Amino acid sequence: MKRIWTNGCFDVLHIGHMRLFKYAKSLGDYLTVGIDSDKRVKKLKGPLRPINSEIFRKEMLLSIKWIDNVVVFDDESELDFLVSKLADKMVVGSDYIEKDVIGSSHCDVLFFEKIPNFSTTRIINEIRK
Repeated sequence: MKRIWTNGCFDVLHIGHMRLFKYAKSLGDYLTVGIDSDKRVKKLKGPLRPINSEIFRKEMLLSIKWIDNVVVFDDESELDFLVSKLADKMVVGSDYIEKDVIGSSHCDVLFFEKIPNFSTTRIINEIRK
C-alpha cells in the first residue's frame, strides 16, 4: 500500500485544495492530511486565525472523498514524526520548491502547482473588506 501525506491549515477550503487532494490521492492508496492545530495556526497566521476550529476543519476534510485520514499536529517535531510514520510520499505546494520541507528526509516529496489567484488568506481578506 502506498501512503501519501499532505498538510496545511485548510481553514477555508477552495478549488486549489480540492485539486491538491485529488492529485495526492492519485499517487497512492491511502491519503493522510495533516492539519495545523488552532494554536499553531494562530502562531503562524496571527490572532484572527483560524476562522474554523481544528475540530471543524478535520470534520470537513474527512467528508472529502479523496481523504482517508486527518491528523492534527502542534509543532514541527510532531509533523516530522507523523510523516516518518505515515508517509511513503509527500505532496506539498510548488511554493516550497526552494524551501526546507519538514519530513522530507523520510519520504519522496512531490510538488503540486498551486492554482493562481486562489488562497485562503486572499478569500478571508476579501470577505473582511
